Order: sequence, then C-alpha cells, then structure tokens
Amino acid sequence: MLQGADVDLGGFGGLFDLKAAGFKDPLLCAGTDGVGTKLKLAQVAATLPHRPSNGHHTLGIDLVAMSVNDIIVQGAEPLLFLDYYATGHLSVAEAADVITGIAEGCKLSGCALLGGETAEMPSLYAHGDYDLAGFAVGAVERDAVLPALHKQAVGDVLLGLASSGVHSNGFSLVRRVVQEAGADLAGPAPYASAHASLVEDLLTPTRIYVKSLLPVLQRAGSSGVVALAHITGGGLPGNLPRVLGDGLGAQLDCTAWEIPPVFRWLQRAARPVRPYEMARTFNLGLGMVLVVKPEAAAAVADALTAAGERVWRVGTIVPCASKEEAERVQLDRLYEAFAAH
Repeated sequence: MLQGADVDLGGFGGLFDLKAAGFKDPLLCAGTDGVGTKLKLAQVAATLPHRPSNGHHTLGIDLVAMSVNDIIVQGAEPLLFLDYYATGHLSVAEAADVITGIAEGCKLSGCALLGGETAEMPSLYAHGDYDLAGFAVGAVERDAVLPALHKQAVGDVLLGLASSGVHSNGFSLVRRVVQEAGADLAGPAPYASAHASLVEDLLTPTRIYVKSLLPVLQRAGSSGVVALAHITGGGLPGNLPRVLGDGLGAQLDCTAWEIPPVFRWLQRAARPVRPYEMARTFNLGLGMVLVVKPEAAAAVADALTAAGERVWRVGTIVPCASKEEAERVQLDRLYEAFAAH
C-alpha cells in the first residue's frame, strides 16, 4: 500500500496523509475522466464467438490512465484513485474484470485504489450496458507546478513519447470505420500488429507515463522540463496550446516520429479521413509531449529511454501572435507522414 493511504473497506470515505507521503508544501491536483465509447467496443467484443482476452480488463487500465496522465502533466504525483461503475444489471464477473484492470492501472501509476462505488440502475442502463468514471488525486510541491510558463521560450525542444495505440479517444470514428470497412473484429488486424485479432489491438490500454516521468520531474535541481501535454481528445492541435505561454506556438515535423499502422489503416480503410482530421481526433503515436529547455533535451530523452519509453525529438517552440488553437500548432509534413508507407 502506498505510504500515506489509510483504506478501510466498507467505510464512507478514504483518508490520505500527505505528511506521511513525504510532502512539505504541497498543492493538491485532481482529475476525472472516463473511457468514452471504447466501452461500446469492449461490449461488442464480449459477444464475439472468440472473445478477446483483454476486453473489460483493459478498460480498467484505461480509466486510471486517463486521469493519472492528466495530473502528471501538472507535475503532480498521483496518490489515490476512486472509481464509479454504473450498470443496468450487475454482472459480477464483468465488474470483477474491470476492477482488476483498475487495480493494475493503479499499480502501474504507483497510486492507491482508495475506494469506489457500484450503482445498479436498470431503469437508466440497457441490459449489458455499463459506464465508468474515474477520479485521481495527486500532490505537487508548490515550486514544482507545471506548466512553468515563465520559463518557456522560443527554441525550447518538443520531445514526444510513444503511445501504445489509439488509447481512449476517437472511438466513435474507430467504430464507424470498422463498420463501413466491413472489418472482422475477431479476425487478424489488417495491418501489422502483435495481437491475435483486430479487436484486441484496438482495445490495447492507454499507456501510463507516471513512473517514467516522475523521476525526471523530481530530479534534484531543474530538470529542464517546463511543460507536459497529455495528447487525448483534440490531438496535438487541441492539447499542446493548453500548456504554452502567450506568444508561443509549437512547430512539429510529423515525419520525425513513427505513426503506428493502426492510424494509417483508420485513415484509409473506409471513406478516406483527411490527415488533419486524424490529427485533431487521435494521438497519431504520441501519447505525451514534453517542452524541454534545449540544454536539457538530450539528458531528459536519455532518462526516459532508460525508463522504457520510446522518445523522439519532434519539434520546437516558435513565436506565435495568434491565440487561435488551430494556428498555434504547425503540423509540418503531415500529409507526407501518412503517405510515407
């Protein structure tokens, strides 16, 4: 159990002792999220003749990932997590599979599963349907809060960390493409994949970046990291501006990293999706982007590589007078990146 957690199963609330966890002058940071319509894909997968081995379990990991990745962006260490599971009719086996995944996600992010709630509401949810929400709370020392807007400058380096795939955004489009392409979810993926079936590949859980990022952020002295962006719904154009100071934009070379085969297939499998629409919907292979001072970029990249991340130098911070989201992120050579394979 994480030091500081005081869990009493069956109680009405959970306690956490920040002092016992080693914080001196902390600020609390909280985040909440769900897994979107990826739920529908897992529910369809459960009806297939050859059910995937990673179905509902991976959704539990996704649920934790979406919140803990958000609060690490503020520089905060995730400390505790709570879940909310709502269904029309409780399937104990299904719920247990989800909770097992949540527990695994908490282990991967180093936080305590402090509690949760299960609600059975047959008048609200159809038989077989359920919904998930997650809530993470972390802490960060007052002088280590990110983004550090006052430290950002033109010429800062953008480092991208590889995603594990689609993560948990854009599944309305994913499901539409699967349907329009007539793809067999139970069959092999129509692109290079390590998974046995298309549905298993699509259900690959969101990568959790906490344990690789925390040592870098907490390194004695300045690590050189001045911002982090979790690339979720809205993609690179929608998430990078959220962590940049006024007058600054991001210029990325889209051929600088590897766009996973799943995104190339989604772009071409049915009615072609414009590359920019793909970039506004999906992570395109980058689950997290760091803004790093130039003199620290190589050391940060080396540390993250040693921690098991795939790291690319994907761009730089440039001057930008516009406050319009679409104009603050330049996606250079985006069409070439999709046409490359």
